[in-house]
Amino acid sequence: MSDTENWEQFRAQIGAARALLGDPSAAARGRSDMVPVAEPSADASLPSLLEQCLDMLAAPSPAIRPSLRTVHQLACVGGTLINRCIASMPNTKLLSEVDPLSPIAFNQPQTFVPTDLIRLDRASSRPSGDDVLTRIFLAGTEVLYEETRRNGVALILRDHAHGQFSFGDHTQHHPTLMEMLEDRFTLRSLVIVRHPMESFLSLRANDWLHFSPPSLKRYSELYLAFLDHFSALPILRYEDFLQDPQTRMQETCDILDLSYNPDFIHLFPDLQLSGDSGRGGDIIKERPRKPVPPDIAKAAAAAPAYRALCARLGYAIG
Repeated sequence: MSDTENWEQFRAQIGAARALLGDPSAAARGRSDMVPVAEPSADASLPSLLEQCLDMLAAPSPAIRPSLRTVHQLACVGGTLINRCIASMPNTKLLSEVDPLSPIAFNQPQTFVPTDLIRLDRASSRPSGDDVLTRIFLAGTEVLYEETRRNGVALILRDHAHGQFSFGDHTQHHPTLMEMLEDRFTLRSLVIVRHPMESFLSLRANDWLHFSPPSLKRYSELYLAFLDHFSALPILRYEDFLQDPQTRMQETCDILDLSYNPDFIHLFPDLQLSGDSGRGGDIIKERPRKPVPPDIAKAAAAAPAYRALCARLGYAIG
């Protein structure tokens, strides 16, 4: 190929490249056999890259919702121990047993609660409805979130689902903690469970059978309703945590997007939370199972809901 041909090919390639960049006349200038195309006017040219960037900056940015962590469990499933370990992770703040509309709290006889705005409203001369109390709770939660965010701390709310799913003769109709939060926050959440026979016997020993009738059958039905409500969430079994606390806690931190510190084993004994149903000692280890009274064993054999619950959670029926 001659120098002239090389030059013409080079001009054609440059012209084609410039045409791709928004200069259609460049293709004509790069090809000697094409009729020149009129230069585009300044008004017809594409906006400059700088102008496009300025337009993007001026456009409203999509709202980024704040992020919260929530942990959900029924009573007597080992939740306090596990939440103490979660609270031992670096840069965390955990609020224990949260349910602003709990019927259990409102049924307590205590009337001197000067720091509790929701209970003060309930006991006022003109109590507000659940919608107002929920707004009070959300406003306070947003203040806490902003305070923790500024300090680089993750805010974690431990649900008190007992009042929702284990109180009275039916599941409560007020919104759950997750339902209250999910419209304003992006949630990273976890469910803690335990063998239903063990948790039922613990409830009975603590005189916490707040549902009616106080039977294993009814407890199993309510437990299943709880699982149905939180069916989209990952589950941590208490027994699995006891067998391998380091691995399970690292998995928990991954789920909740928390920094993991293996030294939590030594730190959690110094943290105290409400809701401790009686597990003593600061060593994480398996305990002997409670003996099952004959009447409860008979009830278990006759309760399809109990068998379904054990199967769903991967536990042996006995």
